[in-house]
Amino acid sequence: MANHIAPVVNLNSESTSSNGAEEEQRSEQVSSQNSSNADTEITRLKTKLDEYFYTGATKAASWRIRQLKSLLSMLQKEEKQFAQALHSDLGKSPEEAFFSEIGFLTKEIKSFIKKTEKWMKPITKSTPLLAFPAKSMTKAEPLGTCLIIGAWNYPLMLCLSPVIAAISAGNCVILKPSEKSPATSALLAKMLPQYLDMNAFGVIEGAVQETTDLLALPFDKIFYTGGEKVGKIVMRAAANNLTPVTLELGGKSPCIIDKNIDLNTAIKRIVWGKLMNVGQTCVCPDYLLVHHSNLDNVLEKIKQVIVKQYKKAPKQNRFYGRVIDSDNVRRLAGYLEGQEVVYGGEYSAEERYFAPTVVLNPDPDSDLMQEEIFGPIIPILSFNGRSDMLQFIKQRAKPLAAYAFTEDKEFEDKFIDTISAGSMCINDISMFMANEELPFGGVGTSGMGSYHGKYGFDAFSHQKSIMRRSFSFENSFRYMPLNSIKMWVLRRFL
Repeated sequence: MANHIAPVVNLNSESTSSNGAEEEQRSEQVSSQNSSNADTEITRLKTKLDEYFYTGATKAASWRIRQLKSLLSMLQKEEKQFAQALHSDLGKSPEEAFFSEIGFLTKEIKSFIKKTEKWMKPITKSTPLLAFPAKSMTKAEPLGTCLIIGAWNYPLMLCLSPVIAAISAGNCVILKPSEKSPATSALLAKMLPQYLDMNAFGVIEGAVQETTDLLALPFDKIFYTGGEKVGKIVMRAAANNLTPVTLELGGKSPCIIDKNIDLNTAIKRIVWGKLMNVGQTCVCPDYLLVHHSNLDNVLEKIKQVIVKQYKKAPKQNRFYGRVIDSDNVRRLAGYLEGQEVVYGGEYSAEERYFAPTVVLNPDPDSDLMQEEIFGPIIPILSFNGRSDMLQFIKQRAKPLAAYAFTEDKEFEDKFIDTISAGSMCINDISMFMANEELPFGGVGTSGMGSYHGKYGFDAFSHQKSIMRRSFSFENSFRYMPLNSIKMWVLRRFL
């Protein structure tokens, strides 16, 4: 454990929403702020981290491994406190807190500790004959001081997972947790300084103004997780300083349920993936597409499985969490207006509770089918055939994830080739997240760039090209003046 205390700025601004329809309100607030002069305290922190980065201390493998081990120690020693914070913010049980956030992070850190030194080594590349004798290689170098803006739906994992990658790549980091998950944000601000090198890290708590002040500064990388509207603001701010960005956004992830499959297993997996974190998961299935002949079976199975996994009274079930705030409960309730609710629909804004809810054949132009739901509502749309399902998906924005439950290899191949999505999973939900060998990221409006495992290391690195040539075997073919013999040689070898 480091003996230093990392700088923390706790500015206690009012919380504002950052999801669904409220994202627009937030985006207007952020864009309307005067970002020409960033907060002085934030600027001082950024300058301090820049100066430390230029000492070269963070480039050493020993420094990176030490920080990763300290982060792992924090998660292991303070697991109970982080579980309590996640319960306060999202109603997560200790088991879900470990399964979906703490355990995911500890596994990831252990992998980075094992592989960081390997990833740091130069990679030899082939050299063209014209440049012989020479040696070519690429070497990953850290970018500098990076800004990481976390999200509230998985407020621990979505903050620390990119931090892990940034540390492994040798960067300094300013972390901005979401103000909508105040318990987790405050605990990160308290704990990170006790475990990480104070010279290389900082935590900024706050809301719109603090985010605006941060975005006005010339970072070497910005990593943002959140909604599309604020993502555009982040990208515009980054453009002012030509700062590279990774945007992990969202979208309406479709899920096709084909005929002639193991429906019992399929529905168990779908309900698990959809209702984890009460639907506040960017890669959960946003809506289901079902052949009309299979509709009654699917509806009945979904109702049965919801009861089996969460009992008849989910409100009293400790494994069924809460919506992040009352405003989002009311947002979800608004999506049900004018819809055919065939199961659930109960909610309490005061208790942040929204029941598992099934909606049948919603209007494709309704808010329910236009906005990312980010809640426990399951819209089911019936179709006459597979081609209609694929066409429906293709006509909409590219999603962060896409799912198909099918035993037909020909249709599986067509689904994979036809649909563009950040990630795909056949016959399960979200399980690609467990494989660090697969990059995670969006496409189109669902995001840009990717991370997890080596892809995260690369996201926070610059691959520097290097060629070392010998003074031996000098030739004059490339030097002026050029003549017919030289041109014959050049044409032959270029």
